[in-house]
Amino acid sequence: MTPLETEITSLKKELISMWMLVQSQMNKAKEAMVSFDKDLAREVLIKEKRVNSFELKIDRDCENIFALHCPVAIDLRFLLAALKINTNLERIGDIAAGIALYVVESHENFDPKALESTSLLRMYDESVNILIDTRQAFEKEDTALARSIFKRDDVLDEINVNAPIAIAELIKADQKRIPEALYILSIIRKLERVGDQSKNIAEEIIFYVEAKILKHFDSNNRQLEGE
Repeated sequence: MTPLETEITSLKKELISMWMLVQSQMNKAKEAMVSFDKDLAREVLIKEKRVNSFELKIDRDCENIFALHCPVAIDLRFLLAALKINTNLERIGDIAAGIALYVVESHENFDPKALESTSLLRMYDESVNILIDTRQAFEKEDTALARSIFKRDDVLDEINVNAPIAIAELIKADQKRIPEALYILSIIRKLERVGDQSKNIAEEIIFYVEAKILKHFDSNNRQLEGE
């Protein structure tokens, strides 16, 4: 294995480790939300610093590889993709911290019926599953799996579009729960952005493996492009 190959292998492992940390942050934020565990929510907020540190280290490592090895072809594409994936993961980490902050700030537990009626729990599970599948696509260089993310994100978009109606019904049923309803709406908006970040990651996986740029393509074009 050449020095460049060694560096890239190490970088890939670092990205996967960051992926796992961000995935853990998302899971803990959900658990804190469902169980109204403020201590667990604070743990997520504290660990956000680790996510930020990871991002800075991966950025520096990419810069060092550029400077020392002048990579070309797929190695160059991998490094360019790694920089963008790193940013997307850090943003998902921010989203997890934002959800945890809502738990810390809220004065009342989230009503399980409200979480169900708004499809928030379903949306949360799907957003985490999408994040997991992008990691597997990255590890295995599986562009077919990466392309599947585009269609699956439509589920998150649909829940997000329907959210105002569901939230209005909650408020209509009990105006005392307006703060809770607004927190739920904000979490739904954040989870929709998790889907967007995951789509960005999927695009980068396809870019570095196949040398194809899908940025600014709509979901239909992405699907057709893969046929």
